[in-house]
Amino acid sequence: MNSFNMNRSRQFSSTTPLTIEQVRKLAPSAFAADKHESRSARYTYIPTSNVIEGLMREGFQPFKAVQGSSRIEGKGEFTKHMIRFRHASQAVLTVGDSVPEVVLINSHDGTSAYKLIAGIFRLVCSNGMVVSESTVGSLAVPHKGDIVSRVIEGSFEIIDNSRAALETTREWQNLQLTSGEQNAFAEAARELRFADSEGKVTTPIQASQLLNARRAADQGSDLWRTFNRVQEAVVRGGLTGFGRDAQNRVRRVTTREVRGIDVDVKLNRALWTLTEKMAELKGASVAA
Repeated sequence: MNSFNMNRSRQFSSTTPLTIEQVRKLAPSAFAADKHESRSARYTYIPTSNVIEGLMREGFQPFKAVQGSSRIEGKGEFTKHMIRFRHASQAVLTVGDSVPEVVLINSHDGTSAYKLIAGIFRLVCSNGMVVSESTVGSLAVPHKGDIVSRVIEGSFEIIDNSRAALETTREWQNLQLTSGEQNAFAEAARELRFADSEGKVTTPIQASQLLNARRAADQGSDLWRTFNRVQEAVVRGGLTGFGRDAQNRVRRVTTREVRGIDVDVKLNRALWTLTEKMAELKGASVAA
């Protein structure tokens, strides 16, 4: 099975569009010359590069490219990759702006169909967040038929859904959280990030650390800025705490950035859903 090595994943985030050559360097498996040998004759091979070029002709511009790695010899050139697009019709961003994105995921080794997911890019922290499927849905295109046309058509649908998600974030800016609500939100996010398969959290990282603002623009008690602080802390890492090892010796723990494609998407979706639930609770309390 494919494994995404956090230290070897290639990624890049930019405020200007990437060229095809830049995408090729960051995610070479998107330009695989053929499908992996494990795929059957029923597998229609359409390289992601064809889809990228098709999307670019329709005004979608790539801004981030990520590639995973594989521990299986010979699969590294075909492994999963993720490209994030914005449409050229979007106005030029200024600090504090958010913009809708289309997140394209694919592989040429059978680990993924073409997947389109709604995303949002926030310029302040350069974090790309993924909107939960419950909010706007996603689209999977299997490796058969007219893949390029179906992905392009789906991308226009996804970008419209992303714009709708931006309206949701504006509503979140008007929802003020108490300190207790912020702490509860951060504790739930801490469990999402650090809980093991049994739901047990052993990290010395505290929920309060997820709430610390890394810049003045993120200070505030509204739900949107609370979400952004927590999301950045969870995804970007860099949090430090002190715990004890198996010999009861004090050890320093520093969290790593989330680089695996699957983990990134899953975690971002879960955080978005958590924020939706908090908004629902706040709406219910106001109505009461």
